[in-house]
Amino acid sequence: MMIPPAPPPPPRARAWSWRSQSFRGLVYQILTILLLVLAVSYLMSNTFANMRTRGIQSGFDFFLQPAGFAIGESLFEFDSAQGYWVAYLVGLSNTLRVALVGIVLATLLGTLIGIGRLSNNLLVRGLCAVHVEVTRNVPLLLQLFMWYFAMTELLPTIEAPLKPLAGVFLSKNGLQYPLPEWSAGHWGTVVGLLAGVLAWRFWARRALRQFEATGHYHPARTHFTGLLILLAVTAVGWLAGGAPGELSIPEATEINVIGGGSVTPEYLTLLIGLTVYTSGYIAEVVRSGIQSVAYGQHEAAVALGLPRAAELRLVQLPQALRVIVPPLTSQYLNLTKNSSLAVAVGYPDLVSIGSTALNQTGRAIECIAVVMLCYLSLSLLTSALMNLYNRRVQIKDR
Repeated sequence: MMIPPAPPPPPRARAWSWRSQSFRGLVYQILTILLLVLAVSYLMSNTFANMRTRGIQSGFDFFLQPAGFAIGESLFEFDSAQGYWVAYLVGLSNTLRVALVGIVLATLLGTLIGIGRLSNNLLVRGLCAVHVEVTRNVPLLLQLFMWYFAMTELLPTIEAPLKPLAGVFLSKNGLQYPLPEWSAGHWGTVVGLLAGVLAWRFWARRALRQFEATGHYHPARTHFTGLLILLAVTAVGWLAGGAPGELSIPEATEINVIGGGSVTPEYLTLLIGLTVYTSGYIAEVVRSGIQSVAYGQHEAAVALGLPRAAELRLVQLPQALRVIVPPLTSQYLNLTKNSSLAVAVGYPDLVSIGSTALNQTGRAIECIAVVMLCYLSLSLLTSALMNLYNRRVQIKDR
């Protein structure tokens, strides 16, 4: 019995045919982009024409002019004779200085509070719930004012500062702390630190493979050994660099504290306010992510005899990351954008510098556009990095 030949496949639609859904979608997108470009071009040309009619200057040439104002706090030296573009860089660095440190601290604090909300201890669970409810329901601006009042009114004066640690001074003038004096030998310490991190990561992976093969896991021994490896490799790099040990230690005088590193009350206010406020939201993200993991995973971990800390680190958190990372990205973006409230407490961030430049030059559109571009770039960069991490931690289906 002969098998009839298979019928020929239907003719493929031409790629450039209007019947093709992908082709129509491409045409609609191109038309939409053209309409948006035309609308923006019309608005910009109309705006600049009206500005010329009223004698209002426009353009970005003022960026090369001397700024003419001082900046009270910056990571690098700034002189009023330098251009506006340098002032904007100082403002951007001050924003990053708050945002990056705030993201790290808020993540650590929020994760601990989120885990604490699932604790079996009633007191711990209640305190974590109170923290979440208070921080999320009180406006951030009011919290910043509260922290600023604590920094400038409740702390002692510079003549009698608090000394929580040796060489550390806390007063109304801010926080002063010992600071290593940089030298060429410190590059050896940096290289040793990076090598130590890689060695610790290699050790942790080896311990994980051993756990998967034997089922035996000793978290205290694993972490302690990894920490020793990190310290040992860093010490080797420090010795290879000549063992530099010069420190600039703050010293209290009759009227001031000199030497060392320092941060102002405005910086501390903004950092603490953003950290505490954002940690409440991150705590709920972590809590909901852990609770999204099937309860059977908890039962399996208990059956294997895993302690609670190991269960969270090895079983629940890795599976919860696919739920945690997307909303966590939004909280990172919110923290960065909320740093623009620094102007309320006098911290010279990007918005504060832009406002000063606007008042002096009158270039409102240009100054605001630069600030918007900086925040847009930071947000897109943060989203891109978090998306890369999200793809890495996703559970791969077979």
